[in-house]
Amino acid sequence: MSEEQLWGVIAGGNLGTVATLKKDGRPQLSDVSYTAGDRLVRFSTRTALAKVHNLRRDPRVSIKVTAPGGWGYAVGEGTAELSAVSWAEDDATVEELIEIYRTIAGKEHPDWDDYRRAMVADGRLVVRIHVEHLYGWVQ
Repeated sequence: MSEEQLWGVIAGGNLGTVATLKKDGRPQLSDVSYTAGDRLVRFSTRTALAKVHNLRRDPRVSIKVTAPGGWGYAVGEGTAELSAVSWAEDDATVEELIEIYRTIAGKEHPDWDDYRRAMVADGRLVVRIHVEHLYGWVQ
């Protein structure tokens, strides 16, 4: 498979499974909604979750995306970068979370003030996966 075909599967989707490494070396899997472009995958998560703890310890990460119709898959391996945890309703992290929401949902949120408050209350942050290697199979 060409890297272009594999990246096309990832960039064309918005639901995938992220694998991080637990302390004992076994994978920890999480389904995420994401956005992708320019070999960068971004998704929102809460700071208290296992994947965040794992990525702070070891930033190696993979995301697996099933091709449309289930005929194939692509895996992007890379290094994760974590944004700051949202701490104010108008901080840079909340602004990036809004951008991610708009891209994934394809629409505006019905109450941005409520959304901003929720992002801070949840301790949300952005995980950015810089994709360094691709593999998979696409029909």
